Amino acid sequence: MSFHTTSLATVVQAAAEPAGGAAIGEVLLASAMAGVATAVLGWLGYTHRTGRSQVLARAGAVAERTSGMPAWAALPGALAGVALLVAVLGMYWDIALHIDDGRDAGPLANPAHYFILAGLFGIFAAGFLAIVLSPQGSRPSRGAVRVTRGWYAPLGGVLMICCSAFSLVGFPLDDVWHRLFGQDVTLWGPTHLMLIGGAGMTLVGMSVLLVEGGGARALEREETATREGGAGTPGSRTWAFFMRMRFLGIAGGFLVGLSTFQAEFDFGVPQFALILQPALITVAAGVALVSARVFLGPGAALWAVFYFVLVRGGLALIVGPGLGETTPHFPLYLGSALVVEGVALLVAVRRDPVRFGAIAGAAVGTVGLLTEQVWTHVWMTLPWPADMLPETLAVGLVTGIAAGALGGWVGAMLRAPQAIAKGEDTPRVAPASAPMIRRIALPGVCGLVVAAVVGYGLMTSTPQGLSADVRLADVAGSGQQREATAEVTIRPASKADDARWLTVTAWQGGTKLHVDRLEQVGPGRYRSTEPLPLHGDWKTLIRLHTRGELATVPIYLPEDRAIPAPAVPAPASFTRAFQGEKEFLQREAKGGVSGWLWGVGYAVVLGIAAALLVALAWGLARLAAPPAGPQGPRRPAADRRSPAGLRPVGTS
Repeated sequence: MSFHTTSLATVVQAAAEPAGGAAIGEVLLASAMAGVATAVLGWLGYTHRTGRSQVLARAGAVAERTSGMPAWAALPGALAGVALLVAVLGMYWDIALHIDDGRDAGPLANPAHYFILAGLFGIFAAGFLAIVLSPQGSRPSRGAVRVTRGWYAPLGGVLMICCSAFSLVGFPLDDVWHRLFGQDVTLWGPTHLMLIGGAGMTLVGMSVLLVEGGGARALEREETATREGGAGTPGSRTWAFFMRMRFLGIAGGFLVGLSTFQAEFDFGVPQFALILQPALITVAAGVALVSARVFLGPGAALWAVFYFVLVRGGLALIVGPGLGETTPHFPLYLGSALVVEGVALLVAVRRDPVRFGAIAGAAVGTVGLLTEQVWTHVWMTLPWPADMLPETLAVGLVTGIAAGALGGWVGAMLRAPQAIAKGEDTPRVAPASAPMIRRIALPGVCGLVVAAVVGYGLMTSTPQGLSADVRLADVAGSGQQREATAEVTIRPASKADDARWLTVTAWQGGTKLHVDRLEQVGPGRYRSTEPLPLHGDWKTLIRLHTRGELATVPIYLPEDRAIPAPAVPAPASFTRAFQGEKEFLQREAKGGVSGWLWGVGYAVVLGIAAALLVALAWGLARLAAPPAGPQGPRRPAADRRSPAGLRPVGTS
């Protein structure tokens, strides 16, 4: 196997990459760019609200004619959809660049960062436009939030602003984090989770915005009996079809967003226990697929998976073969979708969506994970070993019940306006008159259970008294681009018997990730199945993971003067002790940082994240049981047809 190819980012990289924060010049330039973009957006909003410009009005009118939705939902919804695709492409490209090439020369030297920033700012702009385009003197929905007298912001727009602001704040906080603690080359760095988490949660705000927009359009049905445009007349079958497709697309996007937390496993360089992967898969499937089935009816879970595979498959092709980086793999979720749809045939969905969600989630965490177990052996870099199955099912069951119940609650909240308009009973966890804290108690409890399971997956230790004898045989003809095969003897030999992975992993060498699962040739004796790189910028390691323990032996590491860190040579034979993985996988992390400073850093990020989750729960509860008050154009009391053009689904 050859390692001589060079990826796109290597060409872009400048001199020595900094190991701390970005250069002040780049920080100022990035701040100036963000300031100009924000000023332009603010100017557009101001001139629209004061009647001095018709730019946004014209754009909104075009979007309204095309989609059949009000301008304040149509234009922001389209912009947010495009922005999210741009952001997720940038995210997976950025992860691949860091895996294949290491640190950036600076935030503006990484081409993927431009996609991420543009996408996140586009989401922010979408939320802003939803608020700005809201007509004066008309309330977009009963859940709308008052801005000033006569001006109400759509609830979905407010939630989108919150999510995008959460992500955008992650950029400057990320630079501060690097200055305090060094670079954390891991997806699960706190500020990195802010960037991807806010974008993923935007889909909740988009769902709320479309529910509001569809409801408002239904209320105006008598005034707009005949409409022109490709989306059809509100109330028609064409209109209902397009609305359903929009919501199904958002459901698939929500699954994509929740699946981004698994990216380290998708690429093949996880820095945490393997049991965390099935837990994260269960969370994503339980919340996204159950909420889709409750909200959108039969077949919705399968449609969500279809959209998921479409997007993630496209990303894999673009990032891998297209851009020449390591290809991101992904879970399939098909088994989980099938069991969600199957449980819906046996359990009343609309009568008690939370109960349905808990049962469906339990099925996802058991039967669904069994199908993912098979899939990992088909198309994952690190398959799940058979002896991990009991722990997988135990973790999956607990996680699935909590995630499924949460998904049932989310779906019920999104469907509540439709149920109210049809005169149906609306299942609520707490009465609308109850204090808000009681109305959002269920998602809070479910969130705590999920957090506890994730915390379990994050807890690892380093085994003591473990070493590896390594013998390297150079590959003939490799020359200065040295490659070798390896024979590894683990001492004590029994320690590797129950390994969940035992690999030679080489990364950040300027081309695609190299992961070689070692082949056992005797008690405690293993050998590589292909040559491994031992030159240039490659970081080549033996990685061993047993239950709850992660350890690494460096085979070859280059000198890194920016940290600084000495080179680790690769002689023909050597014996080295296994050490903690963070020392090598996060080589740039600063040592000697006070514990209280770490505590403050994590507390700040967790506090901001908790505030966002509370805001989302508040928004969904407000949508389902809004405060009393008029809403926009009224409709005759006798007209009880479904708002939002959603196809009524009477069956469970």
